[in-house]
Amino acid sequence: MVRALKPDQLRRTVPTTAVNRKQLKKEYPLKPLIGQARALKALEFGIGNKSGGFNIYVSGYPGSGKLKAVNHFLEEKTKLEPSPGDWCYVNNFKDSYFPKKLSLPKGGAEIFKNEIKILIEEVKNSLIRAFESKEYADKRQGIISNFQQKEIELFRDIHKKAKANNIVIKRTPIELIALPVDESGTPIADEKFRQLDSKQQEEILNNQDKIKEELIGLLRKNRDLERASNAALLRLEEKVALYAIEALLEELQEKYMEFYDVLNFLEDVKRDITENLTDFLDVSMPQGKFSTRSDAKLVKYAVNVITDNSHLNGSPIIMELNPTYNNLFGKVEHESDMGTLITNFTLIRGGSLHRANGGYLIIPLKELLLNYFSWDSLKRALNNNEIIIEDANERYGFLSAKSLKPDPIPLNVQIILIGSPRWYYLLYDFDEDFKELFKVKAEFDTSMDYSVQNIKDFATVIHKIERENDFLPLTDKAMASVVEQASRMAQDQHKISIKFGEISNILHEAHHYAQLDSQDEISSEQILKAVDTKYYRSNLIQEKINEMIRRKKLMIELTKSKIGQINGISIIDLGDIAFGRPNKITASVASGKVGLVDIEREAKLAGPIHTKGVLILMGYLAEKYAQNRPISLFASLVFEQSYSEIEGDSASSAELYAILSSLSQLPIKQGIAVTGAINQKGELQAVGAINEKIEGFFEVCSQSGLSGEQGVIIPKSNIENLMLKPNIVQTIKEGKFQIWAIETIDEGIEILTGRPAGKLLKNGSYTKNSMHYLVDQRIVQLNKNINQKGSIKE
Repeated sequence: MVRALKPDQLRRTVPTTAVNRKQLKKEYPLKPLIGQARALKALEFGIGNKSGGFNIYVSGYPGSGKLKAVNHFLEEKTKLEPSPGDWCYVNNFKDSYFPKKLSLPKGGAEIFKNEIKILIEEVKNSLIRAFESKEYADKRQGIISNFQQKEIELFRDIHKKAKANNIVIKRTPIELIALPVDESGTPIADEKFRQLDSKQQEEILNNQDKIKEELIGLLRKNRDLERASNAALLRLEEKVALYAIEALLEELQEKYMEFYDVLNFLEDVKRDITENLTDFLDVSMPQGKFSTRSDAKLVKYAVNVITDNSHLNGSPIIMELNPTYNNLFGKVEHESDMGTLITNFTLIRGGSLHRANGGYLIIPLKELLLNYFSWDSLKRALNNNEIIIEDANERYGFLSAKSLKPDPIPLNVQIILIGSPRWYYLLYDFDEDFKELFKVKAEFDTSMDYSVQNIKDFATVIHKIERENDFLPLTDKAMASVVEQASRMAQDQHKISIKFGEISNILHEAHHYAQLDSQDEISSEQILKAVDTKYYRSNLIQEKINEMIRRKKLMIELTKSKIGQINGISIIDLGDIAFGRPNKITASVASGKVGLVDIEREAKLAGPIHTKGVLILMGYLAEKYAQNRPISLFASLVFEQSYSEIEGDSASSAELYAILSSLSQLPIKQGIAVTGAINQKGELQAVGAINEKIEGFFEVCSQSGLSGEQGVIIPKSNIENLMLKPNIVQTIKEGKFQIWAIETIDEGIEILTGRPAGKLLKNGSYTKNSMHYLVDQRIVQLNKNINQKGSIKE
């Protein structure tokens, strides 16, 4: 008969010598990543490989510490990489709708911005001085006087001729007119003109027409003289302006000789200044001011810095936790002017892609996918290797305020997405661009092997968390309890969970209890209290179920023996906790040809895996009892008082025991619960949540009183998953509860019924009075009933 497991098999304990604080501090330095050799190799290969789509997807479950680990790893790598240059936008003087980009060395953008600001202020002052100078005034007056002298000479003869013909030429604001006058020089009024005879009138009109005709020709010549004079004045102004600003520009042009875009911008600035001198010669403009509001005329010469990397030592690391479209790609802002939204190149704002350009951008995938336009736009940017700032509404044809189309900025960045394995596989299957753009997968594990070295590495990380959060120090015994809890979280005696997010929460709570107790250290009792109280805060439903069992509302037998009835254990997962609860499973057998009926499946309350488990039972029965004859029976299985869907095959062994009991009429001990999946050969297979199942049944038994005969049968392959609570291990040590681990159905038969399973004899039958013998005889009898009476239940 299979013996119950010993207490030391139920929980792996950690000796305090393995986590001695003083020894760890001296001999074991902190490692940036522990238990993540696979992820570390992927990151070492991928980081820095910014071409060919070798962006990185960091895959791992929440709480595995992947975000902090990646950030720490990057900080070490980027120190060895060069810092990228700066980017800025300037006005496009040919078409302000398309601002131009400028690339400058690291820290050069802010310097250039201030240089242009100073240049414009100096140009303004220099131009005012130049155009207020006596030399300029004399030259300008000379041009004007020359024009006036030529104008006088041009009209001198016409004035003499007009005077000889009694006509006066007068200038009005809009034209030159010829007026007839009398001998005294007084213009002839209309009434006086009508009193003249026709001959005199005709003579006056003829003379007036001749003068007008000649005057028109002279006016054309005068306009040519005026144009020539204005052109001379413009040339003078341009010459004076160029003389005033070229000396100021020369220094900048020499400094930025290797930056052709900058030189072109400076030339455009010089040309625009000479074409718009009046913007600088308005002496009423405020001095020393240069902003979009106070000096709108000069804002077109400003420099808008998009990225300033002067503070960097190495390549940038940017973590964008809110990857909206505007946060990633930047935007063009607008200002209200007289009720109208306006914009210009100084209102262009960069995004996290601009700040990360030349380095690394870390983005949580879930948030990226939840934000409209962000994912598709990011893929487009990576495919085209450029950052385009544009209004998302414009891209999709929606109406929006007038915006700008700045030059695209070349993109040289490595994107690191942080997400779960599920998201990775979904994108890999359904997004054809994903596999081409994210060719490196760094997969973070949630556990590592249980070894002396790993325990010490784990303890150094716990001490780091302790220092970072200003916790009280842990005693060596408390540290051992944390390691044991980590093994329990991993559900494996040979593994240690490295979900440091969850472990940190335990330390937070234990630190709180230590402070309430006015202690200087965190003890193991406070670690266990933190674990237990967290569970207590969430297990109200479990207690309600246990109360219903205690009050017989849920019918669970924990004593005596019953035929065709057994206690299985299911898991209820509430998200924050999972717990086991016993389920009464019953089987009924009668003559018939229907075979095995799963009532849960017939009621559509069974999932596909549970259905598969029930069908495996038929395979086992056929293998065991139908080698020489067919099986003709009607058998039904049901989870009593179960009103929701049942999924999983971990109860298939319990279901088989119920059927065998019903066929053999051998009663099953009700104080023993069974969990384990079976195959068609009758072998038990490992199941999940083994600790929660055992503990759930233990609590139900405890509230009714432990008899020493109660316990749980589990698959032998689950022994290494046992990390039971210390109080349960102690109870088992006292002999009040038992755990059996079996490999086959036959081993459990003797535990549950007290009868041997029986061996197959050469004649095809089984050992007499064994369970298999009784089952075989019952099947023979059921077959006879069918043959004698016909089908009873079909």
